Amino acid sequence: MAWTRRALLERVGAIGGAGAAYLAMEAMGVTARTPPGAENFALPRGSGNGRSVLILGAGIAGLVSAYELSQAGYAVKVIEARDRIGGRAWTIRGRQRIVQSGRADQYSDFSPGLYFNAGAARIPATHRAILGYARRFGVKLEPFVNANRSAGWDFGGTVQREGRMVNDVRSQIVELLAKAIDQHALDRAVPKGELEMIRQFLTPYGSLDGKGDYVPDGRNGFAVDPGGYAQAPVALAPLGWAQLLPSDAIILPYLFDTIPEMQAAMVQPVGGMDRIAYAIYDRVKPLVQLNSPISAIRQVGGRVVIEHGPGKQASSADYCICTLPMPILARIPSDFSAAKKKALTSVDYVKSVKLAFQGPRFWETDDNIFGGPAWTDRMNENILYPSHDLGAPLGVLVAAYCAGWTRRENPQAFAALSHEERFRISLESVEAMHPGRSKLLSRGVTVAWGLTPYSEGVGAQWPDFGAETGTRGPDYAELLKPEGPIVFAGEHLSYLPTWQEGAALSAQAALKVLQSMVREHAA
Repeated sequence: MAWTRRALLERVGAIGGAGAAYLAMEAMGVTARTPPGAENFALPRGSGNGRSVLILGAGIAGLVSAYELSQAGYAVKVIEARDRIGGRAWTIRGRQRIVQSGRADQYSDFSPGLYFNAGAARIPATHRAILGYARRFGVKLEPFVNANRSAGWDFGGTVQREGRMVNDVRSQIVELLAKAIDQHALDRAVPKGELEMIRQFLTPYGSLDGKGDYVPDGRNGFAVDPGGYAQAPVALAPLGWAQLLPSDAIILPYLFDTIPEMQAAMVQPVGGMDRIAYAIYDRVKPLVQLNSPISAIRQVGGRVVIEHGPGKQASSADYCICTLPMPILARIPSDFSAAKKKALTSVDYVKSVKLAFQGPRFWETDDNIFGGPAWTDRMNENILYPSHDLGAPLGVLVAAYCAGWTRRENPQAFAALSHEERFRISLESVEAMHPGRSKLLSRGVTVAWGLTPYSEGVGAQWPDFGAETGTRGPDYAELLKPEGPIVFAGEHLSYLPTWQEGAALSAQAALKVLQSMVREHAA
């Protein structure tokens, strides 16, 4: 079968869901990139001229909107339902209450200096806008290790090092290609001179011998490590295809670090991902009202009227930037058009689950694993090793990041489990990777984003995910249109869903729309 780009995307999406399909799209260059200059975005100074704007939500999109509008001379008020800012850029520290709908409250108990990024956790170099705000406000950054050949892959009940799996697959494919060239199977497909160049390249690239057979040279690991004096290295024997491809669930892990957004080396704010959100918040703090859930959105006399807070107070303004997640916004009484209301209910949200424990850094001291993800076909899908404070006595191990990476049904199934069941599955996964060490972990907390109030997911799964044209259909287009004086923003209205960058870029786009509306009204 000849695999088209669309067919491959559909195959990955069928296994891992929209999140996996989107990452595959990035690897193929199908998705939009952050435009140059996004890090220098600014509205003209004084262009607000005192006009008032209500901003619904104090996540990244809301905070970016508040900062940029206030800098341009608008009178701004931000209304946030939670007792904190940041939205899905949520860092849990110390003793903190964790509310999950329909579940008993949890309380974290991390030691001083430790933290758990329950939501956003990493930033690629291509995300110019969010990195621009970090630089502008002096947020210190440090490396985030996003791939580690020393970490384990646990598929089909067998744990292998990532380095062995990745290098054996590459060399086995290279061997097949070399033999196809040697048997003249590609003579019609590639000019002879180029074939000779390719064939010459394949020998060192795939560790091939003179006959074109793969002979491991240690890239896949050693059965006997190189040592002093007479201890010569012995490479591991190559794994067979049944061991390298034990199930469809392993497809995305092989693609993972080839994806531009999932570079091997990324960055993170020192001290927790919410540092960027709080750096913006520090510039607009007097404008933000917390603990004020929105109960109605109306338009009266060409202005916006928002009912909010326990006392259902009413706030009004000339304009509104609405950054609320679609599931939340769809339930709030409003006088939106029928088309807008339909669009708000048109998609499901990715409902990923994260889980973390505190413990001694046995992964570093015993296994020399410093950062990066481990992969598994168990329901927890991922183990993420911390990249910061290497060598410290304690650390927070993310023992589950379940987002449909390997099976699309995993997030819903994992979220449906009790907290205790999620802990058990995750500890069993850690035990498989690190025998005898799971008992060292304690103080577990878990966050299911589908059960998190005022979020109910981490990102919209638009129905045209995987389409090579990049279109998302009429419902997406409808949400890009203002509703009278109300303009919509958020990561769900970007081609970088689930990322802080998508939220920031969407906010910048919404501000341009609002600015044009202001000019039209002034003309």
